[in-house]
Amino acid sequence: MHNRFIASAVVVIAGVALGAPSAWAQSSLERFDRQLEQIRRDTDARALADVPANQRALIDYGAFVNFNYFSIDDSALDNHILRQYELIGYARLNLDAAQEIYLRGRIGWQDFNPGDSFDGRGDEAIDGDLDRGFYRFDSQGYQRSRGQEVSDVGVRLEAGRDLVYWGNGLTMSQVIDGGIVDLSWHDTTLQLIGGITPVRTVDIDPSRPNFESNTRRGFYGANLSHQVGQHRPYLYGLLQRDYNQDDLATTGGVLTEYDYNSYYLGAGIGGAITDRLLYGVEVVYEGGTNLSNSFAVTGPVLTQIPQTEDDICAWAGDARIDFLLLDRRHSRLSAELIVASGDDDRLQTSSTFGGNAPNSTDHAFNGFGLLNTGLAFAPAVSNVLILRAGGVTFPMPEHSAFNKLQVGVDLFMYNKLDADGPIDEPTFDKSYLGFEPDFFLNWQITSDVTIALRYGIFFPGSAIVSDGDPRQFIGAGVTYAF
Repeated sequence: MHNRFIASAVVVIAGVALGAPSAWAQSSLERFDRQLEQIRRDTDARALADVPANQRALIDYGAFVNFNYFSIDDSALDNHILRQYELIGYARLNLDAAQEIYLRGRIGWQDFNPGDSFDGRGDEAIDGDLDRGFYRFDSQGYQRSRGQEVSDVGVRLEAGRDLVYWGNGLTMSQVIDGGIVDLSWHDTTLQLIGGITPVRTVDIDPSRPNFESNTRRGFYGANLSHQVGQHRPYLYGLLQRDYNQDDLATTGGVLTEYDYNSYYLGAGIGGAITDRLLYGVEVVYEGGTNLSNSFAVTGPVLTQIPQTEDDICAWAGDARIDFLLLDRRHSRLSAELIVASGDDDRLQTSSTFGGNAPNSTDHAFNGFGLLNTGLAFAPAVSNVLILRAGGVTFPMPEHSAFNKLQVGVDLFMYNKLDADGPIDEPTFDKSYLGFEPDFFLNWQITSDVTIALRYGIFFPGSAIVSDGDPRQFIGAGVTYAF
C-alpha cells in the first residue's frame, strides 16, 4: 500500500496543525451533500409532478415547504444533527404544448447542533437561488397546435438551467446552465448538450479550495438512442472541462494546483423484457488528463514534489433489474450492481491532494452522476463493487387512510474493486468494506401533506480503518404543498 495509512495520518495531522481542513474531513462534507441531494431529488419528485400540457394555454404555479431532521454519523463516527427548512416555489407557462417557460426557486435554513456542521461554519442560510429555469420549444407540438401535418423530424430546444440525466445516471446527472437540443426522427433521438454548472455546485474533488460553493465545470456531449420494440439502446460521448478559478491551495506547506479534464464514452440499454421485468445497463470508459499529487511523505513532514499532467484511463458500469409483481400493492423487487475502477497509487480516490502518483496513469473513475449507494455509508462511485437488493410495496391499498403509504428496504454489500486502492475515506489493503440495510417510508397523508422517513445503518468491514462500530443515518421529513 506504499504506507498509505501512515501517509494518510500524516496528511490529516499536518492539515489540522495548520488550521486547514483535512482531505478526509472535506470528503465527509462532499459525501454529506451527496446524501442530501439524493433525498432532495426524491422529495421534489413527489411534490412536483409534471402537469400534462394538453390545453391551449396552461399556467401552473405553487409552492411547498419542507422540514427535514437528520442524524448522520460520519466516517470518524462523529454524529451530526441537522434541522433543515426549505421553501420551494415554482411556476410553469405552457402555450399550445409547444412552448414552455418553467421557473423554480429554493430558499431555506440549515440549523445544526453546536459543533455539528460539516464545514465548521455552523448554521447557515440556504441562499435564495434559481433551482431550475428554462425556456423550451417543441417543433412537433407547434405543428400540432397549428393543425399542420406533423413532420417526421422533431426538434426540441431548451435554454436555461435544468438537470441533465443520462442512462442510469452513472456518468451524467448534473444541473447545467446552457442549452439542450433534442433531434428526433421516428424512433431515433439525438440529444446535444452544452453548458456550465451553477457556481454553487459541490465539486467531485473535496481537496480543492471552495469546492462546496464555487465550482465551474463545463459539459459538452451527445447522446444517441433508438427505440427497438420495448428496448432502447444508446451511445454517448461527454466532454468535461475544468473552468474552476480556485485552482491553487497550500496545505502543510505544500502548494497544489488543480486541473481535472475528462471525457466519457458510454453505452447502455434499458427497457422491458416482459411486462414484469424491467432492466437498465450502462458501461462507460473515462479518459482525459489530470494533475498528479503534490507531495511526498518524508518522516513526519510533507515534502513538495513537482506535479505532472497524467492520462486518465478508467471505467465503470451499472446494471439494474426490477421485477413487478403486478399485484394490487404495486410491489416491486429490484437488484443492482455498481462497479468502478480504482488506482492503487492514490491516497484518496477523487482528490488531487493525495491523488494520482506523478508520471503514472490514473485508473480511478470519477464521474458526474448520482447513484443510490446507501444512506449511511454513501461512498463515491470510484474503486467500488456494490451489490444492492431491495423491494418496495404499498401494504394497505384497501385502507383509505393508508392507501398511499409506501414502505421499502434496500440491502447493500460494499467491496473495493482494487483491494490496494483507496476510496473516499481511509482503508486498509483489503476488499470488504461492509454491508448496510436501509429502510424507508413515504406516506401521502392528504393531497397536501407527505411524510418521509429514512433509516440506514452501516456495519464496517475489514477494510475500514475506523473501529467496527456501526454508523447510522436517520432522516425524517414533512412536506406541505400549497
